[in-house]
Amino acid sequence: MAYDETGRIAPVETSSGVPAAVLENVFDDPSHGEPGRDRIAVHVVWEFLLLLGLAAVTWLLWREDADALRGGALKTLLVDVAGLGLLTLAAGLSLRAAAVNLAIGPVALAAALHFAEQGDRGVREALLPALVVAALGGLALALAVVVLHVPGWAASLAGAAAVIVYIERRTTPVVVQGGYDPRRTALYLFVGFAAVAVLGGLFGAIKPVRRLVGRFRPVADPARRRGAVAATVTALALVASTVLAVLGGVLIAANGDGPVAPASGLDWSVLAIGAVMLGGTSAYGRRGGIFGTLLAVCAVEVFLAWAVAQDWTISRWAVGGAALGAGLLVTRLVETFGRPRPTPPGGVPVGPSGDGTISTGWALTPSPEPADAWPSVLPVRDPDTVDSWESPRWEGEPRRWDAGDR
Repeated sequence: MAYDETGRIAPVETSSGVPAAVLENVFDDPSHGEPGRDRIAVHVVWEFLLLLGLAAVTWLLWREDADALRGGALKTLLVDVAGLGLLTLAAGLSLRAAAVNLAIGPVALAAALHFAEQGDRGVREALLPALVVAALGGLALALAVVVLHVPGWAASLAGAAAVIVYIERRTTPVVVQGGYDPRRTALYLFVGFAAVAVLGGLFGAIKPVRRLVGRFRPVADPARRRGAVAATVTALALVASTVLAVLGGVLIAANGDGPVAPASGLDWSVLAIGAVMLGGTSAYGRRGGIFGTLLAVCAVEVFLAWAVAQDWTISRWAVGGAALGAGLLVTRLVETFGRPRPTPPGGVPVGPSGDGTISTGWALTPSPEPADAWPSVLPVRDPDTVDSWESPRWEGEPRRWDAGDR
């Protein structure tokens, strides 16, 4: 049932026919997207399964070599988790921004080689130049992605090639110089990574934050620009992911038992991206879990420690490829069961605030016409029709009381 109000005009509607005010309340992307809010239950279920998997592989490691979970071996394992965790955070941040950074592996290896050569100068003196170069390189990558509006994987692959050229200037492994031992602060490093991972997942579950970080995700033609806000957030994500990769590479080099060997470093990219996707982050960006990244990184590192205890030789390519393959299946699950619930045809899941919907379910349908356009309740008089009460015969005929008097 519709009501007309004087001076009230219809609100702006989008191509879907839903008022813009409603879209702002129920869409993750007000301009496009599906009505409703992302569901988190699929992440809860998957993270519970990851927790069971981590418990199982930890029990296998304990049964095979209990000393691997005690003393110095446990500290080494915690630093390994923190090192891979920083690379995974870098991959997850760029992946959530829908511009995955494939250069994080080569950047981490280049940072490890740089720290191995310059570590005798001190941690600060060796780390600061690497961080500055990483920030500038990440900024150049970000400008290429957001200014040209090209896929992040393509631009970062070109950046990875440039970093690999720098790595290939060394033909022999480099022994780590200096006396920095991250195992002395292993617990703090692990707790720091865990806190950042969980807090990042919690903030990413908040609708405005998730919408802001994943705004670069295409919703129609992928070549269409997504606006200045999306470009700025994506640029910051790419710069931050490159800096995190440097920190992860330094931990990996300092925690190693032998020299740092030159290589492409892309195996670290595959392992980090596979771990973050295994944790529940969508390959399309925006969607992700809370504890998934922490659980996936711990599971991968404990599995690698168990493989060493079994005297198995497993490359990072194999583990990363398996994690990436499983992560693709997880992406399909997240995108299928994490999207908003389907709405009935022509229905809007959430009504607008204010007087848009009455409690009885009647909707106030605004009309562009003012209220004074209602038709008159009185009949319209036809000028060609003579009213019987105004007929001339009432004046032309003699009055009977006059005739009687005469």
